[in-house]
This record gives sequence, C-alpha cells and structure tokens, in this order.
Amino acid sequence: MMEIHLISPFDSISKSYLNQSMMRIAEEKGLVNFSFYNLFDYADPPHNRIDDYPFGGGHGMILKPEPIFRAVETIQNENDSIDKIIFPSPDGKLFHQKDAEKLVSSKKIIFICGHYKGVDQRVRDKLVTNEYSIGDYVLTGGDLPALVIIDALVRLIPGVLNTIESAEDDSHSNPLLDYPHYTRPEKYKGLKVPEILLSGHHGKIKEWRQKKRLEKTSVRRPDMIKEKN
Repeated sequence: MMEIHLISPFDSISKSYLNQSMMRIAEEKGLVNFSFYNLFDYADPPHNRIDDYPFGGGHGMILKPEPIFRAVETIQNENDSIDKIIFPSPDGKLFHQKDAEKLVSSKKIIFICGHYKGVDQRVRDKLVTNEYSIGDYVLTGGDLPALVIIDALVRLIPGVLNTIESAEDDSHSNPLLDYPHYTRPEKYKGLKVPEILLSGHHGKIKEWRQKKRLEKTSVRRPDMIKEKN
C-alpha cells in the first residue's frame, strides 16, 4: 500500500478532493492511505505563526522552517523510511507522465505544500528530494499542484482503475495524444459516430485510432512527433 502524507497550512483543500471519486475508492480498496498534517499545529505557541518577513527585504511572506521540519520529523518518527519528499514549486522540474510512472513504485511519500511567497530555502536544501512544477504559471499555494501529482500517480497503482491498459493507452503514456472516443447513442443532435467504430473490424479500428492520434498530435503537439522521430 502506498502512504501519502500531505503537509499544508490549509489541509482541508486536499481532504476535500482526495475524499472523492477514484482517490476515495483507491483508499477504500486499501491501495493508498492519505494522512494530513496542518502546519499551524507545528508552530510555536501562543501565536502559532508559520510565516515571517524575508531577510534582505522584499515583498511577501516566507514560510518558516521550524513548523515544516517538525511536521516532517513527526512523519519520519512514525514511519520506518520515507522514499520521497516532494515540494511542488513553479521553479521545479516540469512534471511529466514519466515522473508519475517512476513515483508509483514509491511506498511512502511526503508532499510539502507551500504558500505565500515561498518557503525558507533550508527546507528545500535539507528535506526535499524532488521539486516539480505542473506548468509555467504561479498559483496561490502548493495544494493544487500536489493533488495533480497525486492523482497522476495514484491512478497508475494496479487495482485503482478497472484496467491498467486504460491508463497505458492515455495521452502521454502513449507516444501520441489520445484518439477520439464515442459511446451511445449512435446519433445525437445530428452528429453520428464514425462508421468504422461500428464495423466490428478491430484491425481497421486500430488503424483509424492511430491515424486520429497522429492528426491530433501534429496539430496540437508537433513537438511530440519530433521527439518520437
């Protein structure tokens, strides 16, 4: 079973999402366990302050190192070993499907969800093993990027999806983008399902799908075709 620990000042964000849909089902099946650690619980009383002004001046507030170190140490003391400590950050390595495929072999992962201007660099230097960005933009906190990464890797755990082949055939798992999908009814608002998909000829259907993959990829992500070649 994979164990995922999330550290955040606003842990209700992650709790809400991970209690839904496939993430909830994965936990109910005993394939993954989510634990949450509110950063304010590890701050110094009486004010329980988790941020402070940056040394050297500048705008914004920085998450203090002490609460984060304490939360991580609490998790480490309760577990034999931690495989990865991940810090989602806009200046991290761009997260790809291949990263999810590598992470799925990990048994115990900690996510540190930053907020405000950033976190004290000593957290990144001493604790963090992997830093990932989910795109070239900035969000108000690290919870959403952490959830994106978690969703991407948990769905790859055998038994989470009905068939692992479904995940293996997705965009970015396959070298090309996904082909169009259709279901019942055959006709809707004057739009028809392509005849080839109703033919029962699996060889020709496979050829059609590959053609559509190539067409979509050449328009939307030509860089993927260049990489493939």
